[in-house]
Amino acid sequence: MQKSFEEALKHRRTYYSISNQSPISDKEIERIVDFAVTNVPSAFNSQSTRVVLLLGENHKKLWEIVKDTLRKIVPSEAFKSTEAKIDNCFESGYGTILFFEDQRVVKDLQAQFPGYKDNFPGWSLQTSAMHQLAIWVMLEDAGLGASLQHYNPLIDEEVRHTWGLPHSWHLIAEMPFGAPVQGPGEKEFEPLSERVKVFK
Repeated sequence: MQKSFEEALKHRRTYYSISNQSPISDKEIERIVDFAVTNVPSAFNSQSTRVVLLLGENHKKLWEIVKDTLRKIVPSEAFKSTEAKIDNCFESGYGTILFFEDQRVVKDLQAQFPGYKDNFPGWSLQTSAMHQLAIWVMLEDAGLGASLQHYNPLIDEEVRHTWGLPHSWHLIAEMPFGAPVQGPGEKEFEPLSERVKVFK
C-alpha cells in the first residue's frame, strides 16, 4: 500500500465514471483479491467469503445479464435510464468483483455451535463487508475507481449458472472498477458528536 492505511481509507470513494483501462496489471489485481481473502478476519475463522474476479468479456457478460434481467421487470420507459447507467457506470469499467458467502460454511457452523446459531448469518455478512472494504481500499490505493452495487438476488441464479458456481454461494454484492474518468461527488459527514460516544 503506497499510502498509509488512514490515507487510503480516507481517499476511498464511490466512482461512477470509470473506463475500461487499468493502471495496474491483471496479476496485481489478482494479488489484491488474494491478499484480502487470505488476511481479512472472519468469525470463528470461518473463512466463508468467496470472491469471483471477472475481467474482459466475463466482466461485460455480467452486466449484460443484469440488463437482460432488469429488462424483463422494469417498464420500458424507465429501462432506458437504467440501461444507460449500467452501460456508462458499470459495464464501461475494466472488471467486476463479485462477493459471495458460502452458506454451506454458515450452516455447518450453526450445527457445530447451536448456541450461536442465530448469530452466524449476521457474522457472515460482517465478514463479507470487511472483504469488500479491504479490496475497495486497495483498489483505490492502486489508482482504480470502484463502486458497490447490489443487483442480487435478481441475478443470482444466472450468475451461478454462467460461471458454474456452487449453489451454496450466496451473492452479496458486485464491485465494478476501472480507471477513474471523473472525480467522485462531494461527501457530507454527520457530526461525530452524534455518532461517537466516549466515556472515561
